[in-house]
Amino acid sequence: GSDSSVLLSEDQFLCSICLDVFTDPVSTPCGHNFCMICIKTCWGDSQQCYCPLCKEKFTKRPELKVNTTLREVVDHFKKKSVLDKPEVLCDDCTGVKQKALKSCLDCGVNLCKSHLESHYTIPRFKNHKLINPVKNLEVYICQKHEKPLELFCRDDQTCVCQFCTEGDHKNHNTVSIEEESGQKKTQLGKTQAEVQQMIQNRLKKIKEIEHSVEIRKRNTEKEISDSVKVFTALMRSIERSQAELLELMEEKQKAAERQAEEFIKDLEQEITELKRRDTELEQLSHTEDPLHLLQIYPSLCRPPHTTNWTDISVDPHLSVETLRNTLCKLQKSLNEELIKTLNEKIRESVDVTLDPDTASPYLILSDDGKQVRRGDKKQSLSDNPKRFTYYCNVLGKEGFSSGRFYYEVQVRGKREWDLGVAKASVNRKGKITLCPKNGFWTVILRNGNEYRACADTPVSLSLRENLQKVGVFVDYKKGLVSFYDVEARSYIYSYTGQSFTEKLYPFFSPCANDGGKNSAPLIISPVSNTK
Repeated sequence: GSDSSVLLSEDQFLCSICLDVFTDPVSTPCGHNFCMICIKTCWGDSQQCYCPLCKEKFTKRPELKVNTTLREVVDHFKKKSVLDKPEVLCDDCTGVKQKALKSCLDCGVNLCKSHLESHYTIPRFKNHKLINPVKNLEVYICQKHEKPLELFCRDDQTCVCQFCTEGDHKNHNTVSIEEESGQKKTQLGKTQAEVQQMIQNRLKKIKEIEHSVEIRKRNTEKEISDSVKVFTALMRSIERSQAELLELMEEKQKAAERQAEEFIKDLEQEITELKRRDTELEQLSHTEDPLHLLQIYPSLCRPPHTTNWTDISVDPHLSVETLRNTLCKLQKSLNEELIKTLNEKIRESVDVTLDPDTASPYLILSDDGKQVRRGDKKQSLSDNPKRFTYYCNVLGKEGFSSGRFYYEVQVRGKREWDLGVAKASVNRKGKITLCPKNGFWTVILRNGNEYRACADTPVSLSLRENLQKVGVFVDYKKGLVSFYDVEARSYIYSYTGQSFTEKLYPFFSPCANDGGKNSAPLIISPVSNTK
């Protein structure tokens, strides 16, 4: 809707007594308005009163009430006029200078309400050009003719005085500053609408990008699920590639999210700039300073520097074909590097000896601490906090809380076994489930040919040949536990991205004898180079 304060000039909000903007305006019976305190002071205690403006006499003193509608309009006008309006002081005051109410372009001075009175009462001053007070008064006066700049030359796009139109700007297309200012305000309104539309377009683009990221996230989760089907069709030696590929997919997702965050950050920055431009245009559309409007109009109406976002988006799709191609490359690389990797792991080999204080009473350890098998009877051993008493498990003597270590275990002739590492605080007295969340990182054999990695969700392992000797490698800092087929020189399985916070110990279980079918021992073997 229209704003009443925009349709009225500041003069219509001035009290004719104090020459300042109304405070608690009241109306006399003759229809004129004054500040409540001004009219009461003017009338004093007299019962017979008159209007200070039109001199109409009132036989009975009027009962004065605040004109609430006018007060609301005046308060709104005050808020508008206060925005970014610098305080200008009177040039004629001596001593403490009062706030200027008007600037006279003919006199070239800023005047407070008391010094301005002569411009309303003395005839020769009544035709002077008065404007709202400004600090830089000289820019409103023609430097050549020392006359008020009242006209705008459209040919030269500059403000001129009346004398300029008889000289350098003769026969030029000139209009009043007010007329040109009105047209510019209309154009500012159009520019403001364009800026506001640009803001809406960018808000819409943010929603599009966020939606694309969400779609991509769902597609990524679906493709990760589908990738499991692809992996099962490949040789077991590619298990490590699965972990690496999933990491790669997650990195791509994070990269897409980072890209989206950058897009959104740029869009929000542009929106902030456009909102600032919108505010400037809003304020300028209400300015009572036409010269200032014309001076900064060209810079404000130039389109702001922004990005064309029409064709910019985040790709929500992830290709399964890309997945397969990456797998093939990783498989080829894995086969080439496997022997080299095993030899590097061998350099990290440690001398592992079994710890009898942790061994289940059903286990029999060799004198050198390198072999363990399941006995037929429970031995009478002293119980201690370190000993496994429910399951037939045993740990290595030395624990590791940093660096890397590697050891090998012969499993030939066995139908069941458990191997890997365990953290120091695992449950040694009751039932346990082998999995990382319980502190175990293991690979196991059941029924002679069923190999499993005991992840939090168990993973079946398809091996071309039964294992004879297993290599176990740990990189504590990287959170990595890997298992290798030493004889076939191939990779079995890896736990990646683990977070280790306490000592890790080599972990062994020869499992039950199964009527003599599984009586062969687990043997910690000396490590030698792979050819």
